[in-house]
Amino acid sequence: MSAGLDDAALHPSCARVNEIVARAGFSGRVRILPEPAPTAKIAAAQLGIEVGAIANSLIFRTESDQPLLVMTSGAHRVDPDVVAAVIGEAIGRADAEFVRRHTGQPIGGVAPVGHPAPIRTLVDQDLGEFGEIWAAGGIPHAVFPLTCDQLVVLTDGVVTRVA
Repeated sequence: MSAGLDDAALHPSCARVNEIVARAGFSGRVRILPEPAPTAKIAAAQLGIEVGAIANSLIFRTESDQPLLVMTSGAHRVDPDVVAAVIGEAIGRADAEFVRRHTGQPIGGVAPVGHPAPIRTLVDQDLGEFGEIWAAGGIPHAVFPLTCDQLVVLTDGVVTRVA
């Protein structure tokens, strides 16, 4: 795993994530993995951690055609009915174009921050079970460490059950 890269050597999406995390006063920084990690299972294997400590960034399209970011533990899948009950409207899958338009990042590498505009965010309560979690850093090869509380602060997210 590459560490110690200065932001000038990073992809612009990764550098933006580092900037936001640093501005918040948090110590985690983007690390580049040796291989792409488009799934929680692959990311966890490369990091040598439990899959549940991976904070998957999933973009959904709401019934009102707005993006919704659900940060969920890699240990389970989002239940659309549970999320719909939380936000008061149905959700559906977002295609790659919708995700890129609203995040500026590719599916498989969507970070919880660094988007063109803030995105309404739900944070899986199960992520709070881990002292350290890892989220995507803006591209499929990039991840960064943080706590669940830091994730909530960075995203202005609402902690809730999502599965």
